[in-house]
Amino acid sequence: MFVVEGLKTVQELLDSNFEAHIIYTVGDVLDNAEHINTELVSEQELKRLSNLKSPNKVLGVFKFPKEKPVDQQGWVLALDDVRDPGNLGTIIRLCDWFGIQHLACSNNTVDCFNPKVLQATMGSITRVNIVYTDLVQFINESSLSVYGTFMDGDNVHTTSLPQKGILVMGNEANGISSAIEALVEHRISIPQFGDQRTESLNVATATAIFLNEIKRTGS
Repeated sequence: MFVVEGLKTVQELLDSNFEAHIIYTVGDVLDNAEHINTELVSEQELKRLSNLKSPNKVLGVFKFPKEKPVDQQGWVLALDDVRDPGNLGTIIRLCDWFGIQHLACSNNTVDCFNPKVLQATMGSITRVNIVYTDLVQFINESSLSVYGTFMDGDNVHTTSLPQKGILVMGNEANGISSAIEALVEHRISIPQFGDQRTESLNVATATAIFLNEIKRTGS
């Protein structure tokens, strides 16, 4: 099981297929919770339970969902060892925003049920299928074209993108690993217009730009 905090995120999970084990709340603040196991607690008790400095009225304990296979009829986003919880949470929200239904994470990518990741998703984790897997094996077994993001890749704004494929985003410090790089068929990049001393973009920011181009030109 895993812990979720905050009214919005807990409500999103309650309105989804996620199964709640117990919800601790400081008052009657949730919708559609009549058949959920809830326990009323004081604000002081919630603060003792919480990982947050300022708890937000609700803390929920949910059961892990059953893993679903990745449907490869559209674009799949693949993360090669993304380690920062905030980055992963934001990327999950981006998948939700841009309609990317399947996210394949390397086994060394930060846990999507990490409390900081869950906070950053703002409930979008309920609408994105997230699978942890051996990315080398996953890509080798896929028939989709593989697009990798690199500083020296082709300009994504002028690249013809298909209606489906795998987009690989790399580690914050090291980029895409050599094992995955060997499987990339198309190297793409975001053109730089500003000061050349800027080394790179944040991985979540870069993901937003790439997904926008995929949906703008490839869908």
